[in-house]
Amino acid sequence: QLKLVESGGGLVQPGGSLRLSCAVSGFTLDYQAIGWFRQSPGKEREGVSCISISRGTRNYGDSVKGRFTISRDNAKKTVYLQMDSLKAEDTAVYYCASGHPNVCIWPLSASDFNSWGQGTQVTVSS
Repeated sequence: QLKLVESGGGLVQPGGSLRLSCAVSGFTLDYQAIGWFRQSPGKEREGVSCISISRGTRNYGDSVKGRFTISRDNAKKTVYLQMDSLKAEDTAVYYCASGHPNVCIWPLSASDFNSWGQGTQVTVSS
């Protein structure tokens, strides 16, 4: 059974950094795309980043390009989202999700991802 568990969220000041983790089980990272999404109150779920090892793809939303970096550790079966230069508008619940290797196409569509984690809260505030 596919399972994803996010961790690493918290409260950080503007300009600070956080690293989110998405630990997966029930599948190997080589054969699934892993996407990061976020959702804040009153807003639609937004694609943040995506990695597809078998397709050699790493994509980012315009609002996070140059500040966020997605990576993975196959041995730990974990995908990371390094978030630097955080802004107040990055405040949201962040989710990771898995899907077919071909779905890392921008803009990300949440409906293309079939397994989701429970989310982790990121709050950027002074």
